Amino acid sequence: MTRAKLPRKTPAQAGYSFPPEWAPHAATWLSWPRPEGISFPDGYHTIAPNLANIVREIAARERVEINVPNENWERIVRGQLTDNGCPLRHVYFHYIKTNECWCRDHGPAFVVRTARAKKRLAIVDWGFNAWGGKYPPYDDDDAVPTRIAAEKKLPLFLPGIVMEGGAVDFNGRGTVLTTESCLLNPNRNPTLSKKKIENFLKAYYGQLHVCWLGDGIAGDDTDGHVDDLARFIDPHTIVTAVEQDKHDANFRVLRENLRRLELLRDQDGRPFRIVTIPMPRTIVRDGQRLPATYVNFYFVNGALLVPTYRDKRNDRKALETLQTQLPRRRVIGIDCIELIWGLGAIHCLTQQQPR
Repeated sequence: MTRAKLPRKTPAQAGYSFPPEWAPHAATWLSWPRPEGISFPDGYHTIAPNLANIVREIAARERVEINVPNENWERIVRGQLTDNGCPLRHVYFHYIKTNECWCRDHGPAFVVRTARAKKRLAIVDWGFNAWGGKYPPYDDDDAVPTRIAAEKKLPLFLPGIVMEGGAVDFNGRGTVLTTESCLLNPNRNPTLSKKKIENFLKAYYGQLHVCWLGDGIAGDDTDGHVDDLARFIDPHTIVTAVEQDKHDANFRVLRENLRRLELLRDQDGRPFRIVTIPMPRTIVRDGQRLPATYVNFYFVNGALLVPTYRDKRNDRKALETLQTQLPRRRVIGIDCIELIWGLGAIHCLTQQQPR
């Protein structure tokens, strides 16, 4: 394997930044789950249709790059996709082994700079420790960005600390949104202060300003990823989940995060516009509360893919609200009842490669 170039500067020093998710994509990366993984206990056989629905909607708009262990697994995944009605015209495979399928967290963080009127890509390879060491082994997942950088011959930045893609969200103007419960958890970077973590976010994502929320939703084994709580949909607007049932475990957490959002300011000192959407009905499987949320949506070229959960009233309300806010995109609901058994949904599964 050819080594990727290791720059001496940080991305910010070299003029790179992490673009917002709604910026044009060249592709979306996924890592295909395997039956020996831990994400879908007693449920692996049920998730292929769900994954095929997601891949079909993405491939209609941009390339899909899928990590699989080897040629045999490429054959298996091709069969799973075609058996579930997903064309393969824009689907490409890479022989990169992974432990689990959550590419948002172990995949490459693509940063961009413009030089001589041409965009140039690089990859930031944050350390990955399976959400605080919860699910070993994770060595294959941890190596994914470096392997992709080598394959694509892209510059590679190595911050040397643990960070997950689902823990951060970006407004495209220099602000990153994250949570204290995740990034300040001692199971990630126990020697780093809040200020030092902010400095890493600014230096390696090429940002100017950090906004902090509090705790995550019930059932979230990531210690509170922001992509289950609140997301930018444009530079000035944040969509956040709210729970109306005062007896639900998420009621106080989401109310507190809403209060914090209303007090936050952007990189220029201006307040954000806050849009609320409901939480879906409580989903419990085998006695376990699952972290179902509509906020785990994913931007693709021309569309927004939103997880739904067979909750007729709240599914409809969430989709209608998002469509109203994004009139130039097609908002598409995708049933994720099977996928959420792995404690993640569409955003957790995907990682964008900017155009």
